[in-house]
Amino acid sequence: MKYGIYYAYWEQEWAADYKKYVEKVSKLGFDILEVGAAPLPDYTDQEISELRKCAQDNGVILTAGYGPTYEHNIGAVEPEVRAGAMEWYKRLFEVMGKLDIHKIGGAIYSYWPVDFSKADKEEDWKRSAEGIRILAEEAKQYDIMLGMEVLNRFESHILNTAAEGVTFVKEVGMDNVKVMLDTFHMNIEEVSMGAAIREAGNLLGHFHTGECNRMVPGKGRMPWREIGEALRDIHYDGTVVMEPFVRMGGQVGSDIKVWRDISRGASEAQLDKDAADAVTFERYMFEG
Repeated sequence: MKYGIYYAYWEQEWAADYKKYVEKVSKLGFDILEVGAAPLPDYTDQEISELRKCAQDNGVILTAGYGPTYEHNIGAVEPEVRAGAMEWYKRLFEVMGKLDIHKIGGAIYSYWPVDFSKADKEEDWKRSAEGIRILAEEAKQYDIMLGMEVLNRFESHILNTAAEGVTFVKEVGMDNVKVMLDTFHMNIEEVSMGAAIREAGNLLGHFHTGECNRMVPGKGRMPWREIGEALRDIHYDGTVVMEPFVRMGGQVGSDIKVWRDISRGASEAQLDKDAADAVTFERYMFEG
């Protein structure tokens, strides 16, 4: 397995100078930096070149994550929104290709956070599956895998369990569309963490980790041994990216609903140490 962390652990906005975090995570013992996809379509050729070189020089793999705005909702009711989303994703995939990024995960089958007053699970599911099927064709030319992130009921209504994720991915029927699980969301929705991972099986394409309160792995009560055993049972050898959110403020704090300082006033140096300890902990738990 390859282990990573989402840049927003240290940031308060959904964009940043990712080169800084490439260098940081390399020193902390990670294989991967997951970046936010939102700003990538607007990158200049120079910005693309500099970030790709930085990742190569530091031996870091880049992956991308995205919680789409409604204007990027590939399963929207309005045809014009779906068309606009498709054009935006085409540009995103082009930039991802240039950056050597081959995985993007999140609620890319819909949008986030959802306005539940307009939710219609059955119809939204149908449009989302159709949209992802088309999107997957565009992504395929850049060898990009699309991870359908299974989210808890308070953030989405389409995919809430691993079983639903598997059904959706099979319905889409594209080799580069996979299930993406996240321990934070699983903790809310799944009866058994291990059973959910086994349910995903060989369709699991990306895996997010974090504690029940979104601290780094190893600082809470998540059943990591059970999770590790299940990952080994399905012979998972893919990407594992922790996604902790522990500080208030900015758009990140608002969207993730961080209303208290979960870090307890941690300095950047302490955040770094916690992250380094967490990836060591994950390697121990998941690799047995």
